[in-house]
Amino acid sequence: MKSPTIRTMRLADCAAVVELNEAVVSVTSSMDSVRFAELFELSEIELIVELEGSVVGFLLAMVEGCGYDNGNYAWFEERLRNFLYIDRVVVSGECRGLGVGRSLYSHLFEEADRLGSLHVCAEMDLEPPNEASLRFHLGMGFVPIGTRVLESGKTVSMQLRSVAQ
Repeated sequence: MKSPTIRTMRLADCAAVVELNEAVVSVTSSMDSVRFAELFELSEIELIVELEGSVVGFLLAMVEGCGYDNGNYAWFEERLRNFLYIDRVVVSGECRGLGVGRSLYSHLFEEADRLGSLHVCAEMDLEPPNEASLRFHLGMGFVPIGTRVLESGKTVSMQLRSVAQ
């Protein structure tokens, strides 16, 4: 098997990104083509992972002050300055555990440094728990800085990683 490659996302990736997102909608929020276009426009960093011509992962991240109308983003914006917020990161089931997520985050941290961001922020489900995401983020150097109860009833762990690690 070839190694996955990471490239900049394009609007033409919409169908593949929406399909990947919907496969894990229980731990992320739903996204159709209209929502994809909105998030793509707001994002500062849009990455795609390809393996043998297929999209197997993606990441969307926004900088502070981008005007994103999202409760989790707003939570970080009220508390931090000069941050990069990971809105979505998805890796296909068949590629989990192969280092795809680590590669995406490595690219993300390089971009965050290039942009002059001090922190990278994300949230992951505590209740019900997304154990894989919690373990992954711990391994990537994220630390919890708070929790938030969503309208859906989920509780999320609000986490932060310093770019200068």
